[in-house]
Amino acid sequence: MIKKISKNVTRQKRHLRMRKIVDGTAARPRLNVYRSNQALYCQVVDDVKQTTLISARSQETGLKGCNIASAKALGKLIAEKALAQGVTSVVFDRGGYLYHGRIKALAEAAREAGLQF
Repeated sequence: MIKKISKNVTRQKRHLRMRKIVDGTAARPRLNVYRSNQALYCQVVDDVKQTTLISARSQETGLKGCNIASAKALGKLIAEKALAQGVTSVVFDRGGYLYHGRIKALAEAAREAGLQF
């Protein structure tokens, strides 16, 4: 019998592969996204200093659930927080998830709010 590998393990492998390439600096930090069943979380991280500059989660938007509407609101919120702290451009780290659905909605909303990546 073939042992089934969980989806989260394969996502983590994809994320580690991508993290070899994607790296955040002070001039251009990394926008990291984590998706759970209940919420979306995102952080703006400076990998050189190993610090989290800005963080936000979908519960802060005031919308219920973890859907595309809350992802758009979270993208706008993280962009506003980043621009308030002087961060204008970031490197997008999708966390091993496909660029589709909630992840895509978050990224496009952050771009529309003025964040460059």
